[in-house]
Amino acid sequence: MAPSKPGYVIGVDVGTASARAGVFDAAGRMLASAKHDIALFHEPGSIVEQSGNDIWRAVCAAVQRALAQAAVGAHEVVGLGFDATCSLVVVGEGGRPLAVGPSGDDERNIVVWMDHRAVAQAERINATAHPVLKYVGGRISPEMETPKLVWLLENRRAQFDAAWQFFDLADFLTWRATGDLARSTCTVTCKWTYLAHERRWDASYFREVGLGVLAEEGFSRIGANVVDPGTPLGEGLTPQAARELGLRAGTPVAAGLIDAHAGGIGTVGAGGGATACMAYVFGTSSCTMTSTREPVFVPGVWGPYFSAMVPDLWLNEGGQSAAGAAIDRLVAMHPAAAEARSRAEAAGQTVPEMLGALAVQRSGGLSQTVQLLGGLHVVPEFLGNRAPFADPQARAIIAGLDMESGLDSLVALYVAGLCGIGCGLRQIIETQAEAGAPVDRVVISGGAGRADLVRQLLADVTAKPVLATQAEEPVLLGAAMLGAVAGGLAPDVASAMAGMSHVGRTYEPAQGAIAALHEARYRAFMRLQGVGREIR
Repeated sequence: MAPSKPGYVIGVDVGTASARAGVFDAAGRMLASAKHDIALFHEPGSIVEQSGNDIWRAVCAAVQRALAQAAVGAHEVVGLGFDATCSLVVVGEGGRPLAVGPSGDDERNIVVWMDHRAVAQAERINATAHPVLKYVGGRISPEMETPKLVWLLENRRAQFDAAWQFFDLADFLTWRATGDLARSTCTVTCKWTYLAHERRWDASYFREVGLGVLAEEGFSRIGANVVDPGTPLGEGLTPQAARELGLRAGTPVAAGLIDAHAGGIGTVGAGGGATACMAYVFGTSSCTMTSTREPVFVPGVWGPYFSAMVPDLWLNEGGQSAAGAAIDRLVAMHPAAAEARSRAEAAGQTVPEMLGALAVQRSGGLSQTVQLLGGLHVVPEFLGNRAPFADPQARAIIAGLDMESGLDSLVALYVAGLCGIGCGLRQIIETQAEAGAPVDRVVISGGAGRADLVRQLLADVTAKPVLATQAEEPVLLGAAMLGAVAGGLAPDVASAMAGMSHVGRTYEPAQGAIAALHEARYRAFMRLQGVGREIR
């Protein structure tokens, strides 16, 4: 499969559970991909940690395997792009890892995005009502980095003081690859309160929340140099990083993106215009990304962020902290979970694949699966409501359970969970539209959103067409687009989006009785959600 221009690019995506690498040509066709699992450590108190060294080893293993499978030589790779979860990495002098939690294990130097240890710190920050918060939907989330930094300062002062750099994970990876300390506009704007539209940090915010020391240092530990995604960094791969990755020293490396935003640029270019499409990344969590030409302020939805995803456009970002993870939790808690795992393994399927197939078989069609539910409803907010309420204290609600414990009952619970995910997505779409940021279509990516049933139900619940790209791995493609820009295969990110991403299939929303049923269920979802807030 020959590229339209000479040379190949590599996209690296570091998610919550694994590091993946894909080799792409200049037309956006993926030749091969590989993944390597990464460790995740849980502790009481909503603590979730990872290891920077473990992740880097996983990245290197995935890149080497992808290159071997693609039969592409290191000399043919002209660019490399990274995306990663928005997790906080803490390193001391020389890049040595520093412990970030009660384990005291220096190898565990990452506070994972889903870690909610800093809920109290986030609430205190929100109580300041500082003007910076206007650009995070009015309320900062404990998933963002400044509440986590305040937690470290208050609970692990020695490690905070000893830290040489605090990185977002994507920026840690580009530093590890190139030695360049530049941060991406995407990471620091979306998760650290950098004001990209003014190209500055707001020192008064850091002083008010207790992090004045970072301002006094000229922000040297969190990003004195901030550049746009796709910008080539340093002199390319360092000799050591090149050896570890199996590539050539000097290979261009691009400033990176948060993983969801890589999915955004890997998809919305295919959907007929970035401002007409919402990018929906459905993985462990879900992220919604909507681009506008002028800033739109939506209470409870993060942003508006300038040039954080698509250059020169404003971004509003929503989603839910538990999406694929919420479905996994629903399935795991059901009495038939063990039977489902056994049947899925025997069929060579994942549990969701097996349940989805049973749902379609028993209902007669993708859209008809909603008719299996009866009065069963799920508000799947196991880890709070990220948007549009910015409420980390929200919790899941299941209504309509009976005494059935067989596989049919589990199938219905699975479909109800998917419909609940769709209701949350619809709620964000409607909230943004009311504020002045409407969308016509949803372009989907992410591992939990690959199945036809998932895509069709999301279209039915939201009453919006759901588009899937030709790319099997649009998040990896988004990272590869950055490498294409850094390596000269595309002049800029917008050109890479237009030239490397293409629509594969469109899922139109159901009409008639099915649409009316989803309308009624959506009203029930909002009532249940409201009761949950009221009784709490």
